[in-house]
Parts: sequence; C-alpha cells; structure tokens
Amino acid sequence: MSFVDRWATFDCYGTLIDWNGGIRRELARVFGEERADERLRRYHELEPELEHDGNLMYREVMTEAMRRLGAPAGEESGLADSLPTWQPFPEVPAALEEARARGWRLAILSNTDPDYIAASKALLGVPFDETVVASEIGSYKPALRHWREFSARTGADPDRHVHVAASLFHDVGPANELGLPSIWINRLGEVPGPQPTLERPDLRGLADALDSVVPH
Repeated sequence: MSFVDRWATFDCYGTLIDWNGGIRRELARVFGEERADERLRRYHELEPELEHDGNLMYREVMTEAMRRLGAPAGEESGLADSLPTWQPFPEVPAALEEARARGWRLAILSNTDPDYIAASKALLGVPFDETVVASEIGSYKPALRHWREFSARTGADPDRHVHVAASLFHDVGPANELGLPSIWINRLGEVPGPQPTLERPDLRGLADALDSVVPH
C-alpha cells in the first residue's frame, strides 16, 4: 500500500453503532424498564472481566454476562441475538462517506466477532478497507494486539493513522500508549482521563477533524 495513505481506524460499538442503546433495550425487555439502568451499569462492569483473558468469543461474553445478571432461563442469549439489529448513530454513514471522499482509508478494530461486524457494516452501508475483530486474534482491547494486527496487515504509517473511538479505557488509552493520535467521540459527556488529540460530541465534522490531525 502507498505510503501516502491516510488511515482512520474506528471502534464500532459506541462509536459508530448505538451500543448502549442496543444493550439497554434488551435489558429492559428481559429485566423490565425499572431495572434496565442498574443492569446496564453492572453489564459494563462484567464485560471487561469476561474479556480479560481473550478466551471467549464476544457472543459468549454477552451470554455469560446475561447469566451473571440473573437472566431467566431461555433469555441468556437474548443480548447476543439482538446485536445484529443495533442501529448506527444517525450522523455516522454520511460522516464516513465524507471521510472516504477525502481519501481516508477506513478500518474497524472491534471487540466482537466477524458475524456481528458483518451485520453492523451492512447497516452502516459504507465500505471499510480492513477489519480486525477480537475473536480472530484472541485478544480484547485495551490490549494492543488489535493495533499491531492492523499494522501488520496494512503497513499503515503511524504518522498518518488516526484512531477514532468513544471509549477512553478501551481505545484512547491504548492509542496514547502506541503514540497514535486519537479523536475521542464523547457522546456521554464524560470527563477525560487519558487525553485524546481531539474531542468531539459525535461524528459530525469527522472529515474536518481527521484532516486537522493529519493534513493531506
């Protein structure tokens, strides 16, 4: 690949696809609306514990999390089954198209499985040049193997590579560790810990933000 390529890598769920919304809807269906927020908070605690050693597929992570949340018999797989229906944030497809139109190559680095990413990419409707998912490499972010695998596959120049994500823990921190610039999509109004290169409330203006970090 040409040394002039500019690469934007993305986390998918929470950044491009409405992860919290998708999870919460299923938790509300299974546990009731009045318990959904508490169960969502607990899910966010359980997920990194279950991902820690990289041995479980993401479908298994979600199913085991539902068991630990106390899902009734027969409902343990409901969350995993619902993921392919989770929707993109409204501004995302147009923002990705604009970045592609300006010459950015796009990739996804995700803590999920190939079938889930295939379903989500179909909903996004925008071509991606590379995809690295956890179950293919036996590792979950914030471990660094996603980025190293991406680099090995693409030969991307780190000086022309920007990582875009909503999670400080899973994505911005590791990008900092690797010396990569990052754009933090702070949809939840959080207070930063690891410092991103740029912060945006959503993906509107993505192409301009990318161009400001790595000019053409």
